[in-house]
Amino acid sequence: QVQLVESGGGLVQAGGSLRLSCAASGRTFSRYAMGWFRQAAGKEREFVAAISFSGGSTSYADSVKGRFTISRDNAENTGYLQMNSLKPEDTAVYYCAAVYWYSGGIPGPDRYNYWGQGTQVTVSS
Repeated sequence: QVQLVESGGGLVQAGGSLRLSCAASGRTFSRYAMGWFRQAAGKEREFVAAISFSGGSTSYADSVKGRFTISRDNAENTGYLQMNSLKPEDTAVYYCAAVYWYSGGIPGPDRYNYWGQGTQVTVSS
């Protein structure tokens, strides 16, 4: 079992930056792949970024490539999403997710079975 708690959301102007954190409980977090997803008002949830259990592999949605960076600190049981050059269209509730994936690589976005409660990110124009 893994429990996830996001933090770091807020209001920022276009072009600004935010760093989201995802604190995980459980001693085996280092064996879980982790992902970030977002859901804008009136839209379906979409994949943003993912990172393998070791941090050696990452994946990004085309819409955030070059602007967002996913990382993790397994010693601290924490994952991060650094968001730079934010745009109004990045406004959404951002969710951290995890799945036991010790085989390496990045699981498909439909494989995640642990979710945080979400944190709001609002980018003003």
